[in-house]
Amino acid sequence: MTYVYPSKTLSITVESPPKEVYEYIFAVVHFPEWAPCFCKSIRQSGDDWLVEAPEGLVKVRFVERNEFGVLDHSVKLESGQEMMIPLRVIPNGRGSEVVFTLYQQPGVTDDMFAKDAGMVESDLRNLKTVLEGAGKKRL
Repeated sequence: MTYVYPSKTLSITVESPPKEVYEYIFAVVHFPEWAPCFCKSIRQSGDDWLVEAPEGLVKVRFVERNEFGVLDHSVKLESGQEMMIPLRVIPNGRGSEVVFTLYQQPGVTDDMFAKDAGMVESDLRNLKTVLEGAGKKRL
């Protein structure tokens, strides 16, 4: 039996070109800067990235580099549970729309899901600040 998870799609407009936004996110070493709610530290291990996250040490693996703005990635928890995280950079005029879909996993209460969504929103705001603000000089 296939289960359909409740989901919430979150997005933010970033006044930076899609290619620049895509390349910044694809360079996973930037995670601690723009996604501190998810990533406290990161290091590479083979094809995976090991992220110190609130849930503990997780493995993150992105899809291959592509021209479509797709930044989907899998997150594997220490428990062995694996989730696919859809993430896209879509052209929006001269800027970009960053779109993140969050799925409510089994065992996650509505309150926990709302908290997770709030953390994603905070990280997306950080991304916008970095790419539009003083942090842009570091790209």
